[in-house]
Amino acid sequence: MTSTFAVTWDYRCPFARNAHEHLLTGLAAGADWQVRYLPFSLGQAHVEEGQPSVWEKPEQDTGIVALQVGVIVRDEFPEQFPAVHRGLFAARHDAGLHLEDRALLERVLVDHDIPVDAVFARIDDGAALEQVRAEHEQFVASHNVWGVPTFIADDQAVFVRLMNRAPLGADPAPSIQAIERVVDLLTGWTDLNEFKHTSIPR
Repeated sequence: MTSTFAVTWDYRCPFARNAHEHLLTGLAAGADWQVRYLPFSLGQAHVEEGQPSVWEKPEQDTGIVALQVGVIVRDEFPEQFPAVHRGLFAARHDAGLHLEDRALLERVLVDHDIPVDAVFARIDDGAALEQVRAEHEQFVASHNVWGVPTFIADDQAVFVRLMNRAPLGADPAPSIQAIERVVDLLTGWTDLNEFKHTSIPR
């Protein structure tokens, strides 16, 4: 039976990177999931009261352009989305590069045969920012989402931290098991509200 759920992301979060690597690895191996990828601006979530929003002043946020790139590729170039999604997470967390660097974003797009001009035309005219804002605000309002990665199914939403990665070429079995455990807890055991280790044995 197909599992249908959504997962938020912001490319700056290492735990979003971990979860989305598991999602991409599992899906590539044929996992029976229908996943909606939801942009969530960590910058907007941390705007102090009385200060301008990221939507009003996107230049103040280091992750919002990359988030827009991800949404455009998700919607307009879905076949390339998994590779670009991995590439943007890798640029931030593996290479330690700056996501506000337009040249970096252009390189990731070129590496995956995405027309740079088409993507940045939607960013420069504000359409992509409005799309990110609409999705971000929709799930803040409907599910009280406050971070990434948040898994959402029906009326349930849960923030999750998976500690292990699933880089390209990883065995998909642990990824499929991890995601299905999360979704099972999300939809099948709603009595569980919080389960957090007091320390990490590493």
